[in-house]
Amino acid sequence: MNWIKYALEKSLFGVCSQLGEKMNISTKSVRLSFIYASFFTLGSPIIFYLVAAFWYNVKTYSQERRTRVWDL
Repeated sequence: MNWIKYALEKSLFGVCSQLGEKMNISTKSVRLSFIYASFFTLGSPIIFYLVAAFWYNVKTYSQERRTRVWDL
């Protein structure tokens, strides 16, 4: 059952887990707050979630060290 949870978290960009780690709160409460806020504000936090996912992916790719062709 843990592998399903890990696969889902990895495929859903890990935004809630990263926000939870930075704010020192549980990932579950971050996810619940996104769900409740989406219901009450008719989906506007989804835009924030997608922007944060994009930002975390750009940040991850920019920190990777790329090898040059002639270093092989």
